Amino acid sequence: MASRVARFNSIPAVPQAGLTPLEFATISALKENVELLIGARGGESGNANRAVIKGQVTVNAAPAQQMVKISAEGNGFTISDVSVASLADYVKLLNDVQRLANDVANIRTTLNTLIAQLKA
Repeated sequence: MASRVARFNSIPAVPQAGLTPLEFATISALKENVELLIGARGGESGNANRAVIKGQVTVNAAPAQQMVKISAEGNGFTISDVSVASLADYVKLLNDVQRLANDVANIRTTLNTLIAQLKA
């Protein structure tokens, strides 16, 4: 998917005639902020201040969450007054933790991709 390249027109200088000092300051500040967003501010570092356009963010949504509930049930045995998990529950817990780790890794990848696109 090709991203669109944003093109903006230059903004004319703010006229001082006919404006109160407050109006001039407000319009000048708005003009400066827009120039910074579009990367048109003279002497500034171009794309570092350019606004991100919706079409430039192409990261897909995070995959569906794999872990929706804990499958381990807390079944176990008591041996010499010590509670011990059953092997089946232990394996279920290991699988739950792995699914959770995979979910976190997928979200991290999606977030890092989004951050990279927003910084570009």
